[in-house]
Amino acid sequence: QVQLGESGGGLVQAGGSLRLSCTTPGRTFDNYAYAMGWFRQAPGKEREPVATITWSGAPLYYEDSVKGRFTISRDNAAGTVYLQMNSLKPEDTAVYYCARVIKLDGAWLGSDWGQGTQVTVAS
Repeated sequence: QVQLGESGGGLVQAGGSLRLSCTTPGRTFDNYAYAMGWFRQAPGKEREPVATITWSGAPLYYEDSVKGRFTISRDNAAGTVYLQMNSLKPEDTAVYYCARVIKLDGAWLGSDWGQGTQVTVAS
């Protein structure tokens, strides 16, 4: 079991940027040998995948509305997964979570969830 921790959220004006970080602590190889992803849950909405990345750092997926604006990356030496969010819009307002991910029947499924970090884009 890995304890994930998200940080970097906050209040930002439309058009601004934030970088979210997800710490994946652990000294063993097995703690890092997973695909990872960012999910978000907006008010009145179900949790949805935003972006995913292989264990070695190749982006796999971006949700359509964030393509060209968000970038997922990871630094395994630092034990951290990042989500760089640019050109933020009010519709991006949500609690953002990181998780280990697997793709099953065309859907991204998460596990080992972090506690979430709130992103609020002023409207």
